[in-house]
Amino acid sequence: MLKDPYHLEFLSLSKDAQERDLENALVTHIRDFLLELGVGFAFVGSQFPIEVDGREYRIDMLFYHLRLRCYVVVELKIGDFQPSFGSQVNFYISAVDDLIRHPDDQPTIGLILCTSKSKTVVEYTFRNLSTPIGVATHRFAKQIEESLPSVEQLEMELEAITSEVTTEDENTEQ
Repeated sequence: MLKDPYHLEFLSLSKDAQERDLENALVTHIRDFLLELGVGFAFVGSQFPIEVDGREYRIDMLFYHLRLRCYVVVELKIGDFQPSFGSQVNFYISAVDDLIRHPDDQPTIGLILCTSKSKTVVEYTFRNLSTPIGVATHRFAKQIEESLPSVEQLEMELEAITSEVTTEDENTEQ
């Protein structure tokens, strides 16, 4: 069910985007985001309120997976994965299971979408935790664009290769 990375090219966010900007953009483009998540996801809400001991907490995005028959808590993060994200999502999962989940539903699962992650840090964060939580990265069009060479860089590469081939041809002829 979990893929990595999630390609969010349909969003146009700046480098300075905050988590709330990411969430608002995803809600605006919910159809595209549902397609990127995969088959079976139904959108329940954004900034979904949940009250625990008289205090309100807000889940970034809450989905229900029709085939798995369970809620999916999605926490959006801009930046590297941090171990504290795991306890936050675990808290939300426990609250959803106790306060919202129907007895016929399967246990809630969590998904943390962040810009980058260390496999070792993720492993240590969840090693002794039985709650199903996945961590995946997300990519924006700008990030993909920035990782590609510029037109100028490509032209220089082509010139270098052409020059190299020409030099080799001249050496072969002599």
